[in-house]
Amino acid sequence: MSWLSKIVVLFLTLALLQHSYAADSVNLLVMVEDADQNSIPRDSRINKRVHASISQQLNHIVDVYDETSLTLTSFKQGRVRRSDAELFDIAQSITRPPIDIIAVFSTYASISTSEYAKKARARVEGRLLNAKSGKFLDNFEVQSPRSWTIPYACDSQTCMLEEMGDEAKVLGDELGLILAEKLNWLINGESSALPAPATELFNDYYLEFDGFSAQDVASIEEYLLLFSGYISHRPTQQRHTRTTLLYRSTIGSAKLSRNILKLLEELNMRATVNFEGNAFNVKRITLRGESPIRDVAEGW
Repeated sequence: MSWLSKIVVLFLTLALLQHSYAADSVNLLVMVEDADQNSIPRDSRINKRVHASISQQLNHIVDVYDETSLTLTSFKQGRVRRSDAELFDIAQSITRPPIDIIAVFSTYASISTSEYAKKARARVEGRLLNAKSGKFLDNFEVQSPRSWTIPYACDSQTCMLEEMGDEAKVLGDELGLILAEKLNWLINGESSALPAPATELFNDYYLEFDGFSAQDVASIEEYLLLFSGYISHRPTQQRHTRTTLLYRSTIGSAKLSRNILKLLEELNMRATVNFEGNAFNVKRITLRGESPIRDVAEGW
């Protein structure tokens, strides 16, 4: 079979695979960012209500997971005032299930007291980040339309938490709805009523080919261009028998894994394929007496 014929066959096969397998589900983690000393700490009753509201709204669009449940045995629990670096490290370290998107939010509240009244204000801001690449996806901020009056005799911590928590929950619902609509558009595109985003939701993968010659990798790259969802790729490391590519695509890891296996089959290359986080390691298997380098003169 000629080289061109093989390319056409693989293209048609991958197109059929796109319809044969359901799209990968999107896993999301809602996290509290409270490094700012002016924000409400993570363990506050107020933040717990906001967290629950945002999670409930986003759960209609994606699979939302609870951070405590996923990190119970692997990370120290109950920490507050966590930095962005800590939040991102936790999200990337979770592999069962792997987290695709992080929804990070911060809650701010204040109370002003005059001689005759107490008035409160609240604000919740959130961001959506690609957990694999760290790429910023979108953000939004909601705040109480105006200050509201709380009972003047409300001096205890319990009273304050209840008064502020009621309004913060409403803001959490509003923010969750907005982020859900933005996320729906990033994932489903035309099915959303929002205008087109500046960037679509994509994943950055590192494809490490171990034991493959430069000629082998050149052949593989021809096929990578045909994969559905392809955006771009470039080498990050290139040695005599090892090449690492940064591969950007809109497809999920499961589909990319299937495509790589199909690619190896089409090129008649034996290899083991391992995946962790956002990295694929493809290690060549050679038999005794077999040259791992394809002879171009043999054709396709």
